[in-house]
Amino acid sequence: MVSEKIRQALAGSSAIRAMFREGKELAAEVGAENVYDFSLGNPATPAPDSLNQAIREILDETDPLTVHGYMDNSGYEDVRQAVAENLNRRFQTDFDAHNVIMTVGAAGGLNIIFKTILDAGSEVLAFVPYFGEYKSYAANFDAKLVEVAPDYETFWPDLEDFRSKISPATRAVIVNTPNNPTGVVYPAGIMEQIAAVLLEKEKEYGADIYLISDEPYRELVYDGAEEDFLTKYYHNTLVGYSFSKSLSLPGERIGYVVVPNEASDSELLIDGMNVSNRTLGFVNAPSLMQKAVARCLEEKTNIDFYDANRKLLYENLTKFGFFCIRPQGAFYLWMKSPLKDEEAFVRLAKKYNLILVKGGAFACPGYVRIAYCVSKDMLMRALPAFEKLAAECKLTPSDEAAHCL
Repeated sequence: MVSEKIRQALAGSSAIRAMFREGKELAAEVGAENVYDFSLGNPATPAPDSLNQAIREILDETDPLTVHGYMDNSGYEDVRQAVAENLNRRFQTDFDAHNVIMTVGAAGGLNIIFKTILDAGSEVLAFVPYFGEYKSYAANFDAKLVEVAPDYETFWPDLEDFRSKISPATRAVIVNTPNNPTGVVYPAGIMEQIAAVLLEKEKEYGADIYLISDEPYRELVYDGAEEDFLTKYYHNTLVGYSFSKSLSLPGERIGYVVVPNEASDSELLIDGMNVSNRTLGFVNAPSLMQKAVARCLEEKTNIDFYDANRKLLYENLTKFGFFCIRPQGAFYLWMKSPLKDEEAFVRLAKKYNLILVKGGAFACPGYVRIAYCVSKDMLMRALPAFEKLAAECKLTPSDEAAHCL
């Protein structure tokens, strides 16, 4: 018999993965070349050649017992120092190795943060729409996720709703910019206002509230938007990062957490996260990948590839009559469903072999997410299907707000 907690987790199982499976099933029926799967945020650009070369060199140069062995729970000290120095150069920070903990991807990082700071009944605020697994990560530690409404014009947080949702039980606020699923980048002014509210509430309640910055898409920005590092806005900022998108390594599960010295109880936080790394069963981040990414910290994926897909998809979908939020980052496009029921719209899209993810998976019904981290060829072949879908929904280029009849 399975536990009640896992029963709840199964009931809320990832809609993104479900759509990915449906795409595979549809491909078996009609041929993979005829299915346009925009469900999964799986990078479409290869890892840099320098990373593959680094792996070969490490294996040739390093004693196998060392490269495949245990190390401190926080990771290799030389790797953590390299990460710290890279951040210092790029963002004018002042970190060293002890501020960095290597993790099993961003998900592993968020879980060790949550285990370290949350008690049963603690609250974590998340800005809608948000990556659905946040709720599961909080539930792992019997904490509650509290949703903050967006401004539906910009999909920045509604700051008044944010202020009203903070309570004495609030232990953390999680922010994801560039955002999955909208592709929105929060400007500096918004981050400054979020920080001001947090400082106000820390003073009001006499308790620490941590801002957790989930940054897997940090480098994927367009239209002149700049990479940002949020520790400069608020003293109690903790950063979780993944190389999954920046180096196209999602399956390698490699990332890090940064704990600044100015964070409250920083030394206890670092010690707690190291213990959490071990007791959650991660033990340490993958050894070979730690060494490899340390040699490629100046590398990044092909941003121009995603930018070209972004422009092609946004321009054509809006031309067909769909209403979309113009993304400035990540590799997702957030589109308003022409149907009031976006699940019905997702089903209708399957008629044209288009696999989209419902907005409800991100706590924001009425929209769908389109992951444009796909080949340009597949995107081009999908455009006529989107056009047919728009026509069935009675949309025209001059009538973006039309609804299916």
